[in-house]
Amino acid sequence: MAIFKSFRAFRPAEENQELIPELPYDCMSSNEARELVKGNPLSFIHIDRAEVDFPKGTNQYSKEIYLKAKENLEALEKSGALIQDKQPCFYIYRQTMNGRVQTGLAGCACIDDYLHGVIKKHEKTLSKKEEDRINHVNITNADTGPIFITYRKNDDISRIINNFAENNTPVYNFNKAGACQTVWVIDDEQTTRRISALFEKVSAFYIADGHHRCVSAVKVGEMRRKENPEYTGKEEFNYFLAVAFPDRDLHIMDYNRVVRDLNSLSEKEFFNKISKVFEINKESKAFKPKEKHSFGMYLNKSWYSLFAKKEITESNNPVKNLDVSVLQDNLLDPILGIKDPKNDSRIDFVGGIRGLEELEKRACSDMKIAFSMFPPTIEELMEIADVGGIMPPKSTWFEPKLLSGLFIHPLD
Repeated sequence: MAIFKSFRAFRPAEENQELIPELPYDCMSSNEARELVKGNPLSFIHIDRAEVDFPKGTNQYSKEIYLKAKENLEALEKSGALIQDKQPCFYIYRQTMNGRVQTGLAGCACIDDYLHGVIKKHEKTLSKKEEDRINHVNITNADTGPIFITYRKNDDISRIINNFAENNTPVYNFNKAGACQTVWVIDDEQTTRRISALFEKVSAFYIADGHHRCVSAVKVGEMRRKENPEYTGKEEFNYFLAVAFPDRDLHIMDYNRVVRDLNSLSEKEFFNKISKVFEINKESKAFKPKEKHSFGMYLNKSWYSLFAKKEITESNNPVKNLDVSVLQDNLLDPILGIKDPKNDSRIDFVGGIRGLEELEKRACSDMKIAFSMFPPTIEELMEIADVGGIMPPKSTWFEPKLLSGLFIHPLD
């Protein structure tokens, strides 16, 4: 049984709907953030990446940065740039990108569901990144970026959401980050109670994106519980901001690889080695895999298709059967010497949204060779999470990204 409840969001006043929301904090470097905020004092980057308000070189993890984020958030609230709904609401959040539509519901998930495995993960987190978001959430006293979660479709929930959207006017409708962003507010108490009751029939939530934000929000909730030993479980710090999408709406994009060198191998030696585990064909144009266990490879301005031989694709382990694992275990590690892709400086990762042209560009500049991937499916992600498995680093790329600053969940 999953808990998903309505809440009183702080959100942009209608006239600020295009000015405040921004891409998540981890989608940009500090220098990129500084460029994005120029000329826009309302940009949510002033909260999510408050180092932009300090000289370059300032430690972005210092306490003064988080205190500045809190000050900036409170200033938006006090000025009326952000408004707070008077009663708990759910928020329909629809994104349309390149003709594809995904419609989710913003609300609050429960930290106990994460602690008890109802909210399932598929990725490991790094303590340094956790610490950053723990400090940010705790000091700003708010969840400022939503966790992207999914669930197996529930027709009753979808029916309520779609009917409401068809019969009501959205409060926001604007284009940003390559997508149309549309929001409706469900403020009718009977409807919000009905939605929460229907979510109780959902057996599990799955984190699609935002593992670090999720675990950080949970740890802040646990900290608040220790500080308030007589807590009832109804306090807002027991919950965290999330947008829940039915699995059928979501699409995972490819997450491609580029490698700096051939690990001291000549091209002839390299091709001889990979031919033992892959069938190789030279292609006349860029090769984007269209089926599982196939890969594109770009080397010296030529494209090749690689098809994994049967003997390396017969694992019953759902993690080992992923294409990212097949490539890692049979080429990147044994042939190119990339044993720790998460930390090895010889490998980098390119989101599919950038296209195959970006792979060609990288392989002709700072890298030597590129691999285009066939993405995993939502079903594979959920299957792995159900058995407690962990997907390899950089397995999934979701687009469009959920914007920060559309909904803020205060912790008290």
